[in-house]
Amino acid sequence: MSIDQDIAKKARMLDIYTLAEKCHIDKNYIEPYGKYKGKISLDYFNSLKNNDDGKLILVSAITPTPAGEGKTTTSIALHDALNAIGEKSFLALREPSLGPVFGVKGGATGGGYAQVVPMEDINLHFTGDIAAVEKAHNLIAAAIDNEIHQQEMNLDSRTVSFNRVFDMNDRALRDIVIGLGGKTNGFPRETGFDITAASEIMAILCLATSYKDLKEMIGNILIGYSHAGEPVFARDLKVHGAAAALLRDALKPNLVQTLENNPVFIHGGPFANIAQGTNSIIATKMALKLGDFAVTEAGFGFDLGAEKFFDIVARKACFDVSTVVLVATIRALKMHGGKKLKNLNEEDIDALEKGFSNLEKHIENIKAFGVPSIIAINVFDQDSELEIKHLEHLLQKKNIAYSLLTAWKNGSKGAIDLAEKVRDSASKTSKCCNPLYSLEESVENKIKTIASTIYGAASIDYTSQAKDDLKKIKELNLDKFPVCIAKTQKSLSDNPKLLGRPKDFLVTVRNIQIASGAGFLIPITGDIMRMPGLSKNPAYKSITIDENGNIEGLF
Repeated sequence: MSIDQDIAKKARMLDIYTLAEKCHIDKNYIEPYGKYKGKISLDYFNSLKNNDDGKLILVSAITPTPAGEGKTTTSIALHDALNAIGEKSFLALREPSLGPVFGVKGGATGGGYAQVVPMEDINLHFTGDIAAVEKAHNLIAAAIDNEIHQQEMNLDSRTVSFNRVFDMNDRALRDIVIGLGGKTNGFPRETGFDITAASEIMAILCLATSYKDLKEMIGNILIGYSHAGEPVFARDLKVHGAAAALLRDALKPNLVQTLENNPVFIHGGPFANIAQGTNSIIATKMALKLGDFAVTEAGFGFDLGAEKFFDIVARKACFDVSTVVLVATIRALKMHGGKKLKNLNEEDIDALEKGFSNLEKHIENIKAFGVPSIIAINVFDQDSELEIKHLEHLLQKKNIAYSLLTAWKNGSKGAIDLAEKVRDSASKTSKCCNPLYSLEESVENKIKTIASTIYGAASIDYTSQAKDDLKKIKELNLDKFPVCIAKTQKSLSDNPKLLGRPKDFLVTVRNIQIASGAGFLIPITGDIMRMPGLSKNPAYKSITIDENGNIEGLF
């Protein structure tokens, strides 16, 4: 049993009704899923619309490394610490995908004494939301192949870009042939599977705020073209109502708690390198209406999840961010400075100083949105005193606000300083949300603005396929959509090998996918996998269950 799992097992959790009472949520609005987790009725969400909003705190991070940054741990710790200093805080997070849980990353409920519980339930099937997304998506896929077979709309199977989905890392399903075995099985064609978190249905679930909204957005999904070249949408197949029905309960946010019995909404889980990378608008809005502070996080580094939060999510939901908390570690900075992963425990001031440029770039990116920031330095036991002091010196020299975080070992006590600084920052600043670009700009200008301002790219190149996609987007009058650039999370550039702060690089747009249901365009850069594979030593090898039903090795 891991330390994280041992701590979680010893937690004294409040039952779901007691937790709801602590949050001042009427128990009649709670739909229990077992003893310690539950869903909240949308009637309750709708009843909050006249409440004032609290201050929204967005947690992001420097460019991720295999060393780990601890962004979710920081989000949980900040939430607990805000409550500990007398503020009413609510936290909204994404649901973990089974792909990373059984792959390389492992669980996604924080760590040490800054965790969300029940961690095993949350990391595995939870309340069935991801399964519902999978079923709704695959219903549409089945309807598409039924239409190809029945030929009522003359759908051209060669233009269908809607894959099936599966919530597991499985490289063998990336490219497949279906419809074999004769006429009764349909027409053979090439297709594939994406991981469920990359589904447009998942993106829609997290952007919709009502059942009407949900059904309409699903109906707007572009699935292909007729042989005459006319676009065909999910609503044309009359499948959008049934797909929305499968998501009836999934649209309701989930309520769980931290180890310190503070409320957490965990709802939805789109990836940040193919979608918007944050939890549902419903969950964040509920947190804002209920708390003095609402803490949420954006996936991967600031260049991916946070940019999309500002330019897509906040724009649609009219969110105003009061402060950004940017998570960094000495280990990650050393890796960006050229230190090998296996040698990160070695003291190396030179690598730390070189890697500091990555942190500086992300701070510049935050300023581009006009929002104040605080750097949360997540301290590890392996960090030397000299390294900590040198990083503090670099931050002080640049007049950058920061806080040392020891929440993994100390829970909320290790984040009190961060909470006080967040409270102070939020009280001094007006709420602000300044998207990088106007929706009226061309798609090319939107891409250029993000790539040059946020990534630091010198120029943009478009393949012939991408140029054809741009023409198609304009013909469909979809060029007013925001862009959701798909890019590696491992680098500020589209090349995962370029660590630190790369400069004078070229970003190549290979193609541009249309997510007309979710309401954004997806320029694909680099080698983006919508269905991850498993490594030689995947996490599932250490996970098991004992004779009493206890799950072991989930972290």
